Amino acid sequence: MEKDFYAVLGVPKDADDAAIKKAYRKLARQYHPDHNQGDAAAEARFKTIGEAYAVLSDAEQRQQYDAVRAMAGGARFSAGPGGGANGFEDIFGTMFGGGAPGGPRVRYSQGGAGGGFEDILGAMFGGARGGPQAGGAQYAAPQKGADVTAETTLPFRTAVEGATVELVVDGRKVATRIPAGVNDGRRLRIPGKGQPGTGGGPAGDLVVTVHVAPHPVFQLDGTNLRVTVPVTFAEATLGTTIEVPTLEGEPVRVKVPAGTPSGRVLRVRGRGVQTARGAGDLLVTAQVAVPQNLSKKAREALDAFAAEVDTEDVRADLAKRALE
Repeated sequence: MEKDFYAVLGVPKDADDAAIKKAYRKLARQYHPDHNQGDAAAEARFKTIGEAYAVLSDAEQRQQYDAVRAMAGGARFSAGPGGGANGFEDIFGTMFGGGAPGGPRVRYSQGGAGGGFEDILGAMFGGARGGPQAGGAQYAAPQKGADVTAETTLPFRTAVEGATVELVVDGRKVATRIPAGVNDGRRLRIPGKGQPGTGGGPAGDLVVTVHVAPHPVFQLDGTNLRVTVPVTFAEATLGTTIEVPTLEGEPVRVKVPAGTPSGRVLRVRGRGVQTARGAGDLLVTAQVAVPQNLSKKAREALDAFAAEVDTEDVRADLAKRALE
């Protein structure tokens, strides 16, 4: 009984259950092996914290622990007959109902192969001989429950706007909040929704892999929305202002500068995904549409245009770089 479990958790001896649980959770997070990899001292401290919580969180075990600690400081222990009224057998006989005059006497051995003081405490606190020991008490330290994995597919608009969805995990329904702007393949961790812990340990987590259904016009890129908009050769060459659709339904006007090449991205700030941390942008990719059928007059005009502007080889640099 050399370990003071109250001191381990940093709580007074009259602490209530809520204070004990709060102290345990704080210390367990601080010294958890996942956050202190390779730190043997932190691992040992984590085990001691678990041992303390396993006893103090159970009303019956805590009462017995307090009783043993209270009597350990001044009790007299006798190894044989005639040890007096305050002997070892009398103390434990009283605790377990055998101390009444004329009642059944229970004898306990203090050493040897037959089991001693540590064996008694092990039995008191739910342990078994040969198991992990903690200052004589034998029991399993609290263990976090296993994580559970799940997958869900969201409509594009739901992924952009966010929603609360209901998943069926191991036969139970779990409501999960999907944040706005979740991208395809993202993994979300929901604490405490996995398998239950053992020995008073916390539950595991639910890890959800999110898939996003494609949209015919828009694509998600982080908190930005991407859209490809066709422009005519004349619009890209001379410049113009076009209307671009948005996910909300109301189009936005975007200026296409003169000389815009196919593939240039035009940015409309604040018209992407709306999140608590701010809004993303709408990224408009200009795609120059090449006419498939030209009238005789249009072809003649284009030939005249080509004769005026085709004064250099636009692929000369490509050929040069190919030789590097």
